[in-house]
Amino acid sequence: MDFLKISAVSYLNTFPFVFGLQKSGLLHNFSLELDVPSVCAQKLKDGRVDIALVPVAALPELKEYRYISDYCIGAVGDVKTVLLLSRVPLEHITRVHLDFDSRTSVELVKVLASHWWKIRPQWVDLRAGEASSPRDIESLVAIGDKTFQIRHDFRYSYDLAREWIDFSGLPFVFAAWVSTTKLDDQFLQQFSLALKYGIDHKRECLDYFREKLPAYDDCLGYLENSISYDFDDAKKKGLELFLKLLQQQS
Repeated sequence: MDFLKISAVSYLNTFPFVFGLQKSGLLHNFSLELDVPSVCAQKLKDGRVDIALVPVAALPELKEYRYISDYCIGAVGDVKTVLLLSRVPLEHITRVHLDFDSRTSVELVKVLASHWWKIRPQWVDLRAGEASSPRDIESLVAIGDKTFQIRHDFRYSYDLAREWIDFSGLPFVFAAWVSTTKLDDQFLQQFSLALKYGIDHKRECLDYFREKLPAYDDCLGYLENSISYDFDDAKKKGLELFLKLLQQQS
């Protein structure tokens, strides 16, 4: 089997995947790179990696792709780390700053604003790293581990996964494992088993990554209760609807 390059997201919610790939002993002849979601997608698009955990809003940019695993980063309730943070109530929001790191969250908040909240704010792009220091920003879409620290700076917090579920009645998928080429079936089987190993060993995973954990009191509870990893039929329906609405936005 050829040596394969894999890009995964460097957030707490992906630690079980990373742990399984690195420590299950089920995979060989691969390298693993940890990136923010937008970089994962770009590396796959540019052909710099063979497999990536791709934020789903980037999927339409790929000429051809295939889902290669029964696992994803999804939510069936509050996800806690994909938030619209605001100093004013939802109906009074006039300007929303957008986190550089995730295209999916940016597109999700725009879909919700148009189809669910019925508001039309001004959208302002942040540069890399600016979301970690919100200063005098009125409203902000923030994702990832930094939300544990900055959410307390804002009076109002809207969980985008919960808002999507209330709107659509379906779960949400933030990122899926994707390849742009056909891969060996035996490798893909071992790949999924390695991911499952990490999901089944979350406590050991957190012990392994202890020095990299965000300042959050209940990381295990977050992984067990806020992230839903099975890429099941309900999530695929939710993803299909999101991509359809995303196409209408463009």
